[in-house]
Amino acid sequence: MPSLKNIRELSLQELKDYFVSIDDKKFRAMQAYEWLWKKNARSFSAMSNLPLALRDKLAQQFSFPALETESTQYSSDGTIKTRFKTHDGHFLEGVLIPTEKRETACVSSQIGCSLSCKFCATGLMERKRNLHFDEIYDQVAIINEQSEKTHGRKLSNIVFMGMGEPLLNYKNVLLAIDRITSPDTMNMSPKRITVSTAGVAKKIKQLGDDKVRFNLALSLHAATDEKRDQIMGINETNNIQALVDALNYFYLHTKNDITLEYVLLKGQNDSLEDAAELVKIYRKIPTHLINVIEYNPVAGIPYTTSGTDTTEEFTRYLANHRVNVRVRHSRGKDIDAACGQLANKE
Repeated sequence: MPSLKNIRELSLQELKDYFVSIDDKKFRAMQAYEWLWKKNARSFSAMSNLPLALRDKLAQQFSFPALETESTQYSSDGTIKTRFKTHDGHFLEGVLIPTEKRETACVSSQIGCSLSCKFCATGLMERKRNLHFDEIYDQVAIINEQSEKTHGRKLSNIVFMGMGEPLLNYKNVLLAIDRITSPDTMNMSPKRITVSTAGVAKKIKQLGDDKVRFNLALSLHAATDEKRDQIMGINETNNIQALVDALNYFYLHTKNDITLEYVLLKGQNDSLEDAAELVKIYRKIPTHLINVIEYNPVAGIPYTTSGTDTTEEFTRYLANHRVNVRVRHSRGKDIDAACGQLANKE
């Protein structure tokens, strides 16, 4: 028996055409569309202003594989981690990170990850599959509901820094962002969205060709190929020079902000020699910021956090060499919600 078509793959016009084809009223299409994308219904039965017979008919003719909230954890610092369940029984995580000025959703793009970066908990997991664009949208919608309920504010920012490599799920990530930024759904500015990549040079250039409007972050984490090879296997096929070229191409075609992400690993990449190499890379890219990130230890992974003195010395060196640098302090460590800790752990 053929599987039913996911109703959220239909455009508004296709929904209108469908309702005409079943001799129903055109305005029903807009009602259904609002439930799917604005009111964030999770089932046909929730579409309360549609006649019951029509809801039953939709359920017979279409699938509606919405994400479910499986569990929620609350950190002492206000961070909220949510474990989501997909229609086919997989799990993924997303995080709400509140600060005084903003509400940020950190969302996943894959179930697991195939890149196996040596310092990352998600890298220990097997990649099960890519997330569909509506599953990514659901994460954002649910986290936005949490933000409104908990803090009385809508999301101000979205970062694709959760589980998975966004650029290895290129089509769905771009479709999700298109839906999130659409005036008839969340209407979020693309300038409030940052996609973080471990460095897929070909896809970074494709972002430039597609003239995307969102910002880009590169998870660099080492400033020489020798050191990056050791902790990020992707560097063997996407070395630093290839990434420098790709980021310059991206900026030439989009003029969007580029951030370098650099997690400090004690005794691995936190010396002043490492800082000097990082300055050289910074000079080659039109990047507006280097985020220095404190490492969050993960069970079974041998890396540890650089001390406060080392971090201050490292960042002071960068600042003294006219690098715009910021230390990103971890949030949600007590619930394994911080950078590099997402692994479906309860």
